[in-house]
Amino acid sequence: MKATHPPEALPPDWFLRARLKFRHLQLLIALNEHRNLHRSAECLGMSQPAASKLLGDLETQLGLTLFDRHARGVTPNWYGESLIRHAQDILSELHHAGEELNALKAGNAGMVAVGTVMAPAVTLLTSAIERVHRDLPGLKISVDVGVSKELAHRLLEGELDFAITRVPAGFPSERFVFEEIGEEALCFVCREGHPLTGHPAPTLQEMAQYPWAMQPPGALMRQRVDGLFLYHGVTPPQQIVDTADLMVALALVDKSDTLTVTTREAADLLCAPQRFRQLPFEEPLSVQPYGLVSLRDRRLSPGAAALMTRLRELVAQPAAPHRQTRTTPLLPLGMDSPPE
Repeated sequence: MKATHPPEALPPDWFLRARLKFRHLQLLIALNEHRNLHRSAECLGMSQPAASKLLGDLETQLGLTLFDRHARGVTPNWYGESLIRHAQDILSELHHAGEELNALKAGNAGMVAVGTVMAPAVTLLTSAIERVHRDLPGLKISVDVGVSKELAHRLLEGELDFAITRVPAGFPSERFVFEEIGEEALCFVCREGHPLTGHPAPTLQEMAQYPWAMQPPGALMRQRVDGLFLYHGVTPPQQIVDTADLMVALALVDKSDTLTVTTREAADLLCAPQRFRQLPFEEPLSVQPYGLVSLRDRRLSPGAAALMTRLRELVAQPAAPHRQTRTTPLLPLGMDSPPE
């Protein structure tokens, strides 16, 4: 039987020996998007033979086949998928570099894109932005509020510099640096004058009789509430509007007997006492800890590093309003790290 040998390892300077060009990177991304050599070549403004030669030369230099050819087009194999992912990272970094250079040329201090789950956006991040703008008034900061799964994906794609979130299950945890901050305390919210406001501490059975507006199934906050009903053996509400938008949920609460659940910080900020009421509950309620999340192999820009430093300073304050003490163990539902 003939012995087989593994492919020869690529040297550290393989990209120089392979004469890797930006055109190669653009072609890889176009082929991944279109899965067709002709359409990819048109997208890049080149002929199909030229695109075919460019890809063939790269595969020859690497000693690897990157795409499987078939009658309908091409499909990246494992090698191709790996190289495509790094090509996307490289071009994304260069795009951000251009934005930062333009900002510096215009007399600003660069740009930062940060993502966050709901609660930290209310106090922690806004306080850090106010502090960093004292030193860097020209720093341009964009803030996107979302759920952890979306934020982790955008971080991996290079769209965010860092995020205040969790690392959801199913994502490559080894690629992230996670600095824990604390838990998010939750509360139930109803309108002022709701029938339950006359109760000293409504029970789950009583709350389940009313309509609800909650995050969609699978979201972390929804899992926590669903688990709460399951843990106490209470039949969940029969009428639920699924929405990830807190403003939509509060509009429903304001106009009906609908209940919702949100972070206590968001409720304190957005729920005017003359219109909304936070319902007392018999036990503390919170969700898994969130933290500062960055990519292990990506260096932060000066502006992003400055904002991260201000966040760490706020987190280190013992009386920081965002810090939550763990109040209850996670419910025994077999969910080690539920996705948000």
